[in-house]
Amino acid sequence: MFSIQTLVRPHILTLKPYSSARDEYTGAEGIFLDANENPLGSALENESFNRYPDPYQRKVKEKLAVIKNCSPAQIFLGNGSDEPIDLLFRAFCEPKQDNVILMPPTYGMYEVSADLNLVTAKKVNLTPDFQIDIDAVLKAIDRNTKLIFVCSPNNPTANSLKKVHIRLLLSNFGGLVIVDEAYIDFAKDGSWIEELSDFPNLVVLQTFSKAWGLAALRLGMAFASEEIIQILNKIKPPYNINEATQQLALQALDHVERKDTMVKTILAEREKLVANLVKTPCIVRVYPSDANFVLVKTTNAKGIYDYLVAQKIIVRDRSKVVLCEDSLRITVGTAEENAKLLEQLRQYEG
Repeated sequence: MFSIQTLVRPHILTLKPYSSARDEYTGAEGIFLDANENPLGSALENESFNRYPDPYQRKVKEKLAVIKNCSPAQIFLGNGSDEPIDLLFRAFCEPKQDNVILMPPTYGMYEVSADLNLVTAKKVNLTPDFQIDIDAVLKAIDRNTKLIFVCSPNNPTANSLKKVHIRLLLSNFGGLVIVDEAYIDFAKDGSWIEELSDFPNLVVLQTFSKAWGLAALRLGMAFASEEIIQILNKIKPPYNINEATQQLALQALDHVERKDTMVKTILAEREKLVANLVKTPCIVRVYPSDANFVLVKTTNAKGIYDYLVAQKIIVRDRSKVVLCEDSLRITVGTAEENAKLLEQLRQYEG
């Protein structure tokens, strides 16, 4: 049975969080002499960022909650998705004692965060068709397993993982199952946010970096029960999302239709790119994609990568990643960029 009280590190339960000036007074009006800010404004000519931002990003969460069909209290905003990933380790994993389960090939930051926090990362490889080896994962769980990371659609393989397998993990594991949906806007399946009420041990990660086109802002999202979100808020830095990012995010959230249009364009370009890649001599296989990129098995990944770099076309060499031998990861570009890539691939003679 899942219990947040027994899962969280004991000292986190009793930890007294830092209380910022904006925690103690949340009003929008007044003479602010409490936070040692510059009362004269900013060094910027046309902008004023002299006041500390809302530490809980309330306006952004209120608008985002409507779009995601959840409560603002179920949302955590982080400095990229990397921040909530790291905070989950800090909140729930005892260093040198607990472990987490990763399923390579997958997003590399999970293992980096485990290493940084002195937490053992148990690796259970995906099956050859890039799905969860559910029996092996369940067998790998022990009393010190606190987190299981599931990237779906997966990076670098681009495919969605079967929901029936993820549901089995949620139903048979007393720790947290973190479903990373960075690429969910490009997938056919709906988000796991819809099932938060059914699974108290579910955490869903999303990002503004991909479909929203806001990678430079470094704004990530975590969705979970109010209890889990309260713990993340308790241990995060007080002002982790700056005011400029909050303002730009609010503007972006007013343009969901523009995001959706970009997604449709990328999906159409992905379809055309895949149709041409399968006819390219140096491409052995194009794996199914639910993301804004494709993984391709090639005749010589290193040679093709170096050749493309010489042509100022940069893809990602994933040939050293388990189950991805001789594979390249290719982001779907504009129609013009994709055409230039295909032209160069056809000319490759290695």
